[in-house]
Amino acid sequence: MIRIVIAEDQGMLLGALGSLLDLEEDMEVVGKAKNGEEAINLVKHLQPDVCIMDIEMPVKSGLDAAEELKDTPCKIIILTTFARTGYFERARKAKVSGYLLKDSPSEELAHSIRVIVEGRKIYAPELVDLAYGEDNPLTDREEQVIKLIADGKTTKEIANQLFLTNGTVRNYVSVILDKLQVSNRIEAISKFKDKGWFK
Repeated sequence: MIRIVIAEDQGMLLGALGSLLDLEEDMEVVGKAKNGEEAINLVKHLQPDVCIMDIEMPVKSGLDAAEELKDTPCKIIILTTFARTGYFERARKAKVSGYLLKDSPSEELAHSIRVIVEGRKIYAPELVDLAYGEDNPLTDREEQVIKLIADGKTTKEIANQLFLTNGTVRNYVSVILDKLQVSNRIEAISKFKDKGWFK
C-alpha cells in the first residue's frame, strides 16, 4: 500500500484530492496538511511513502517544506498551477521526485505516484521546455536594483542603500526595462516574478 500525505491550503481541493487517491486500490491517504509546516510534521511523524504538496501555502511554502524534507525517504511531489521556471529550479535543487501541474487529468496523478514510488522522477513537459528556455538577462547589480524596486524603494533610497548616485540608479532602471522588454517598473517586477527569477 502506498501511504500518502497531501498538503494543500484550499480545503475543497484537499478533500477532493484525498478522496480521489483513496479510491485507488493500492493507495491510502494517511494525512492532510493545510500548510508546509504541517506537512513537515506529518511526514516526520507518519513517515509516508509520498507527500504531495502545493507550492503557495501559508506559514511555509511547498518549496520550503520540500527543501526541509529532501533528506527523508519520503518522495516529494509538487502539484501546482504554477509553471514558473524559478519554482521548478528550486524544486529540482530540493530533489523533488515529481513536479506536476494541477490541470493534468486525475488518472495521470495516480500513475505518476506509482512510477515515482518505483524510483523514477516525473516532471511536467511544459516545465522542462520552460527550464531550458530563457535565462535571467540581468546582472547581479541589476537584480539588486529590481529587488529594491519590488520592495517599494524610491530611486533615492536605492541610491543610498547601494552607494550609487540617483543618475546611476536611473540608468540601471532603464537598462532593466530594456532587457526585460517592458515599459515601466511595475511590468518589470511582474515579468521578473512570473519568470521565477526572484531568488
